[in-house]
Parts: sequence; C-alpha cells; structure tokens
Amino acid sequence: MRHDFLTRQNAGALLLGALCLFGFAPFGQFWLPLLAQGGLFWLWYRADTPRLAAQHGFAFGLGLFCAGVSWIYVSLHDYGDMPMLLAAGATLAFSAFLALFTALAGYAQARLPLGREARLLWVMPVSWVFIEWFRGMFLTGFPWLTLGYVHSDSPLAGYAPLLGVYGVSLLAALSVAWLLAVVQRRESWRWLALLGVLALWGGGAVLRQVEWTQPEGAPFSVALIQGNVPQERKFRHEERDITLLWYLHAVEASTARLTVLPESAFPMFRDEVPSVVVRDLQAAARRNGGDVLIGAFEEDRRGYFNSVFTLGSAREQRYDKQHLVVFGEFIPLRPIFGWLINEVLHIPMGDLMRGADDQPPLQVAGQRVAVSICYEDVFGEEIIRALPAASVLVNVTNDGWFGNSPAAAQHNQMAQFRALETGRMLLRATNTGMTSIIGPHGQVLQQLPPHQAGTLRGLAQGYRGSTPYVRWGNAAVWLMWSLMLLLAWGHERHTRRAFFA
Repeated sequence: MRHDFLTRQNAGALLLGALCLFGFAPFGQFWLPLLAQGGLFWLWYRADTPRLAAQHGFAFGLGLFCAGVSWIYVSLHDYGDMPMLLAAGATLAFSAFLALFTALAGYAQARLPLGREARLLWVMPVSWVFIEWFRGMFLTGFPWLTLGYVHSDSPLAGYAPLLGVYGVSLLAALSVAWLLAVVQRRESWRWLALLGVLALWGGGAVLRQVEWTQPEGAPFSVALIQGNVPQERKFRHEERDITLLWYLHAVEASTARLTVLPESAFPMFRDEVPSVVVRDLQAAARRNGGDVLIGAFEEDRRGYFNSVFTLGSAREQRYDKQHLVVFGEFIPLRPIFGWLINEVLHIPMGDLMRGADDQPPLQVAGQRVAVSICYEDVFGEEIIRALPAASVLVNVTNDGWFGNSPAAAQHNQMAQFRALETGRMLLRATNTGMTSIIGPHGQVLQQLPPHQAGTLRGLAQGYRGSTPYVRWGNAAVWLMWSLMLLLAWGHERHTRRAFFA
C-alpha cells in the first residue's frame, strides 16, 4: 500500500472531513458527521501502519477545519486588513495545525498493541474524543467543531447534563464504532452491537425529559439588543456618538427588567462614556425596576479589560473577560509576535488583560447572572465555575468579525450546549446575530434574524440546583475513557485465548 499522502484514501478522508460542516448549525444534519466519522474509523481499521492512520487523520482534519473555520479568513482579511493571499495562507496554515490533532488521534490508536477489533470497538472513540479535549486545552484551547456539538437537537443531547459535550461526542463515536463492528463480527455479536447503539440513543431520548434543575422565583422580562453596527465602522471615532445614541434610545424603549447590550456595544472605555448617557441609561433601567448590562472596555492600574458593567437599580458591578482570544485580544510571547498585531493586523484593543477566575455572578434584576463574553461560552468547564450560585447565564458577543459565514450559527449552537449542561436559561445579546433566548433544555425559544438591528423581547426564568455535569465536570468522561481502555485490553485477551484454544 502506498504511504505517500496523495492517495485515494486520503482524498476520501479529506472529503469526509469537509462533509462534517453540514452537521453543525445552520445546516443541522447531525447524521452526516456520524457517517463521516464512520468512514474515518473504517480507514483507520484498514490502515497497515500508525503512519498511514495518522495521514488519514490529518486529511480528515484538514477537510473538517478548512470547511468549518473558513470564517477566519473573513476576520483576517475583511476586518483585520490582512492581504488576501496572506489571509488565505494563514487560514490554511491554521487549519493544517488543527489537523495535526486528528492526525495524532489516528496515530495514537494505531500504536497501541491491540488487535484491529479491540481498537475499533473501544480505542478509536477514546482516541478521537481525548484529542478533541486536548485541542480544547492546548495553548488556551480551541474547542470549535467538537463533533458532540452537532447533537444539540439529537437524542444524544440528553446526556449533556451528565457528561457535557465531550461525553456526548464520546457516545456518538462509540455508536459509530459499534455500527461498524456489526459488519465485522459474528452474527451473535451483531445483535449485541445493535442493541448497544439502540440503548445509547434510546437512553438519551429518555434523559431529555429529566428536569435536573428547578425554577426559582417568578419569570422576568428581558430585552436583548442587537445593534448590527458594521464591524468596519464600529471603532471609528466619528461613529461613536451615533452608536451611543442608538443604544441609548433602544434601552429607553425597553420595558424589560433586564436589558442586555452586546460585547463592546460601547466601543470605548467605561470612563469615556458621557455622564449624561450614563445618567439616562440608569434612569431607564430604574424606571423598569431593573438593570442594564453594557459591553465596554475598562481600564485600571493593571491594564485594559474587555468587560461588562451594570447600571440600574442594583449597585454598579463589573465582569472582566477571563478567557482571551490569542492574537485577537492578547499577544503571546510579545517580543516575538508583537509585530503581527502592530504591523500586519489592525485589530482594535488587541492586547488586553484577563479577568480573575473567581468573579462572582452579577446581582441584577433579582437574579444572579453569570456573564461570559464572546467565545468564553465554548468552554463548558469554565462556565460551570459560577454554578450553582448563578440562576441565569448571559453571553454577550460580537460575531460581526465573521461576516455572513456560518460562525455565528455555530457559536449559538455551542451556547445551546451550555444551557443543556447547566440546566439554566442562556440569554445571548450579539452585535450582528445570533441574538437568542435559549431554554434550560438547550432549545432556542426566540431568536432575532441576523444582520438586522432590533430588540428581542421575551420572558426568562431563573433556576436553582445542579446538573451532574455542574458537580463533576469532565471527570465522568475521564472515568469512561479509563473503563473503555480496560475493556479494550480485556477484549484483546479474550480474543487471543479464543484464538489459541
């Protein structure tokens, strides 16, 4: 078998990876990534060497990420002013870097001294999801396109309050492996594998009906404001007054107890907001017996922060973003990479300080609100830090950096998982979309059309209590990985004894 990269098998793996895009929002065909992953596992099963398995994994990952994060080109070229060819090359290079993780998954599963059957049944799902988790941690993490997210509306979503997105990803991969085993094993084992898959999916459907948390207090009115301020104009000094006045009028028109503005809705420092605007915002919030949350930047003796501050009936409070975007909000190894922000990219506020890990929920509108900014809500293990104290989750973001790409819909789908994992409602106020009210079972209850200015008005409900995932985080998934590897070794020993008997 040829070991060079340009083979039909690798070309097929590349196409299978790209096919996964249609499992994520806004397309929502969750069965397609299952089919694609089945094709990858089949290639791994037939690979003669770890090197060949790594090639298949790299090709699959390259297709997955070139298709799934192509919106990075929009951020770099359209809004970061990077030259077209350089932006295209940077996007391809980033996709290739991410594909190294899927290559590592293929190589690792093939290196274990186990037979093909044991690796297919147990090791391939563990290897795939472990590397997804590792990718979500390495160098601050990039968990985008974790395959578990495609199941935000599938029966497997029922496992999210127990196991989180990595647990759902693991069960999906296990289903794929077991279905592939149906065509490999004896007739008696085929039925056992099929029954296992049916049990997994049927169990998820049953778990979707479980109420893990309980309502606390009465429902309250909310207004989520979507300014739709063009990204290319957002940080221009001459546009600031127009932006301030538009948001001020939107807040004054709100009758909600909690009004939420997007990330950096005020593209300035908090102390630069005119006092008359602060006074009018506070008066409008107090008139409704509530509060308004406003995205802006803060400055203190430590540096600059991407923040949310409150005005209204409660005392003024502030949340500082903890998880910053590499090269978008902070510069790692500044002596080496500082030129990238200063000379190549033109990203406003591109070198910020991170907020503290132990910031308490904001006490506003009679609720305890856990705020996340931008892509902080793609890290489930970080969101649960504020729980069970918080009664409501709020995410403010500006996905205008991604233009008309699927990125905003993908981001909203990940927010659905945070609601599922925590048993809390999640309110999303965005600049250009998707502004949404998401229920505690992960369902999108209301949503504004993207790329339109407007206000989403609705009712929200606070919740108390903890889901299992809130209590133990990813520990249950680690336990499952360990058990599955033990089962793989046990399966191998049983197979060898049967062979020599």
